[in-house]
Amino acid sequence: MKQKIIYLLSIIALTVMSSCADYLDKTPDEDITLEETFGQRLYAERFLTDIYSYLPEEIHGNDDNSRNPFDGAADEMELVWTYPYSNVMNTGGWNATNVYRTGMWQANYLAIRKANIFLANIDKTPMNNDNIKEGEAAKNRWIGEAIFLRALYHFFLVRTHGPIPIVDYVMTPNMTFTSLQRDPINKCFDFIASECDKAAALLPPKRDDTERCRATKAACLALKARALLYKASPLFNGNPDYKDIVRKDGVRLFPDADSTYWADAAKAALECINFCESNGYALYKASSGKPFDTYTELFTNMWNVEDIFGRNMGTWNHQERLMTPNGFGGWSGMNPTQELVDAFEMADGSTPILGYNESDGGKVKTPIINPASGYTETGYAAENDPNGMWLKGVSNMYVNREPRFYACIHFNGKFWRTRQIQFYYSGKDGLKNSSLDYSSTGYCMSKYSDKNFNCATLTGATAKTWFYFRLAEQYLNYAEAINEAEGPAKAYYYVNQIRERAGLKDLEKGLSKPEMRERIHHEREIELCFETHRYFDCNRWKISETTCNTWIHGMNIGEGTKLNDDRFYIRTAREKRVFEKKHYLWPIPQTEVSAAPSLLQSPFWETTTGE
Repeated sequence: MKQKIIYLLSIIALTVMSSCADYLDKTPDEDITLEETFGQRLYAERFLTDIYSYLPEEIHGNDDNSRNPFDGAADEMELVWTYPYSNVMNTGGWNATNVYRTGMWQANYLAIRKANIFLANIDKTPMNNDNIKEGEAAKNRWIGEAIFLRALYHFFLVRTHGPIPIVDYVMTPNMTFTSLQRDPINKCFDFIASECDKAAALLPPKRDDTERCRATKAACLALKARALLYKASPLFNGNPDYKDIVRKDGVRLFPDADSTYWADAAKAALECINFCESNGYALYKASSGKPFDTYTELFTNMWNVEDIFGRNMGTWNHQERLMTPNGFGGWSGMNPTQELVDAFEMADGSTPILGYNESDGGKVKTPIINPASGYTETGYAAENDPNGMWLKGVSNMYVNREPRFYACIHFNGKFWRTRQIQFYYSGKDGLKNSSLDYSSTGYCMSKYSDKNFNCATLTGATAKTWFYFRLAEQYLNYAEAINEAEGPAKAYYYVNQIRERAGLKDLEKGLSKPEMRERIHHEREIELCFETHRYFDCNRWKISETTCNTWIHGMNIGEGTKLNDDRFYIRTAREKRVFEKKHYLWPIPQTEVSAAPSLLQSPFWETTTGE
């Protein structure tokens, strides 16, 4: 008997109990049946392509529909407006009732359901090709893509919610969902890893530029490596806070600590690195050889050799406007914190700030400056930098920093496009110029930004890629895992490769395992900033109760009438953030738990009844 696909797809995985009326999903030609959809190659391929459309648009982490509140909820970013969900998280005001706004649970399970439907029906599809061998090869690639995507959407859920129900089958109208349960966290990670192995066997090593946004074996290996890294990390591996968390049937959801997980993660990361490098992937380097050009072009040179798996964002300019200072026609919306600015090293690789003296509950932070670094927070540059990184008159806070700083951060006095940026109060990009669109920290994000784009006319935009996986991450994944498994010896090479590309000296010899751990954590904070890693890294390392449960700072944006006005360059508290133990894992939307009580709400979250 034929069933209309409109009916099948209205049953959206776990959201069927509460929200199926909110969705109206159809195949490309509206009310056609599953039999008709998978009876034609064109329709089947469109169905697969639609599964890709659920990949989150993390490149613009300001709007809730991007499914990326993570940058704004980490200690690296402040968003000037009140409505982004990250700001609800930062006040501690998020809960199981309002978490639906992010779409995290609903969208990922909807994508998983569609992948399951595809995998259950693709064998019925005639490939309509005289070359039978080519047709079967294409079908196998499609199957590999769907398996990979299903694993990836499961990973997106696990990284936020921890143990989740593994759904690798088609849910039908006659199924009972009230007994649906979370699977143990190790089972979730092992499922993702095993699915990556299955998909990898069916996929090509890489794609040409016409298909670069489609899954590959390299992407499978990258996802597997990241999943196993998370599995080994303190949040999930022997976390004492979760040792007594059990399902209603008594099954433990979190394991005792097992140090061998680090070796598994290291093995997976090294396999990914070796495979990628033997198939044409590499750390991207600009033709000029300059580290600043390299790190800038890495995010604006579409489909470069470092890209393992990404999303084509086209010439869509929303994020450009979010990053661009208001005096240039932008919105000044994405504001790096002073804490991130402080973390960038000096040009010689030395650490400028060793820590802070704090008072008033962390509201007042005075930096402990490393005298050997040459860093100072007084005075202004006496001359222009010969490489153009800063101009005469810029605060010495921003002089002689590492190249990635200049590629990532718009700061007061930086030359951008046609003039110097003016974030001080009465400047062209300052608070006086706009009471709505202004930098709340005295900085704007410049990573990903295209110097040729004109915000005023909305012209000159260059096509962009958002990386879900890139090779540099795998280097750092391996370094972290092998350091925990064996110690620092094998980690040096991979960390130093990242630093060398950034124009920095190698790490000092003779580091202990804790010292190397600290250096790797720091390198991830800088190299991967604004790529949704920092939020999850701090969570899986179990340090968010420190990094995200305190005041964040910026410059004194309410003062200043000129570039060298000392009143602007005063560290000023911008927001007191709240992070509690329960925040390490997200709550499941309460409507889902109410409809399927066996799911259990996430640890330490209480049932909520209000917005």
